[in-house]
Amino acid sequence: MIEDVVRCGYSKCRAELPAPGPQGGRRRSFCRDTRWDGRTCAQMARSEREALGALGLDAGSSTFRLDAERLREHLDVVRAPVEALTEALASVITRLDEVEAAAVQAVETAHAQVAEAERARVAAEEAREQAEQRARQSVAAAERAAKERTEAVERASAAARQALEATEALGAARQQAEEAVTGQRAAEARTAQEAERAATAERETRGAVVAAERALVERDAARAGEQEHRTEAAALREALGAARDRARDAEAERDRSAVAREKADDALAEARRDAEASRSEREDLAGRLSAETARAAREERDRTRAEAEIERLRAELARAAEPRPLHPEDLRTLVAALARVPAAEDSGGPTG
Repeated sequence: MIEDVVRCGYSKCRAELPAPGPQGGRRRSFCRDTRWDGRTCAQMARSEREALGALGLDAGSSTFRLDAERLREHLDVVRAPVEALTEALASVITRLDEVEAAAVQAVETAHAQVAEAERARVAAEEAREQAEQRARQSVAAAERAAKERTEAVERASAAARQALEATEALGAARQQAEEAVTGQRAAEARTAQEAERAATAERETRGAVVAAERALVERDAARAGEQEHRTEAAALREALGAARDRARDAEAERDRSAVAREKADDALAEARRDAEASRSEREDLAGRLSAETARAAREERDRTRAEAEIERLRAELARAAEPRPLHPEDLRTLVAALARVPAAEDSGGPTG
């Protein structure tokens, strides 16, 4: 009679057990040397019985006995949604971390840009103040130039008056010189007449001593008058030369006044150009400040939207983390029992 083959009582092993030795004895129910991650078949079978007991099933009942494969199928069915949920939560957490990191980075960038805009605004204010100071300096320079131009105009007017006076004096001197020349000519004519009369008297009345002496006296007087007229003409020539010198000095002063007026006009034009450049620079700085302010406002709106997105994702994570029933009550009990079953049941075969 052939004895029935006895196999290991652990459902996943089911290896054929050796027969008792020659000396007989009780047959083994489980493998002695086989290990499942360090646990024997007897220990693994005991874990199975505990899991079935937790489900309210009688391991020894022939009517309601579940084999290990069916139990493993139930465990796999339960494990798949749990793993899917775990992966979904992990992906949501990862995505939330990424969004939060991006939002924090965006906020930090926005703060940095706001700080940069503030520094640009301060620099613009300083540049505006410097431009205003340069404008004030330009206005002061323009006022000084206008004052110098006024003084130059006054000096030019004084020089013109002096030139006019010198011209008038020159006219008077010319008139005096002409009168002196006329007198000299009259004197010369008189001298010629007197000489002619003297000659005539000498020819006619050589014997008239009184007439001759009188003629000699008159001739000497005429010569003395002629010498006086010559002296007066020389003085008039000297006055005419002095008047010409004064006229030349007045002309030189007028030229200097014209040069000073041109310099004053150039300084005024330069001041006007500086003022125009300062006004253009102020308008440019005002435009840049407006652009930086608008950009800071846009960054603030982006930061607000990022914070709202973070709050929304946090709410979604909170809703995703809430426990939701995936299966009936018996499957939840089976999951609790699964936590007590070692992971070696699904991982590999025997090691010995």
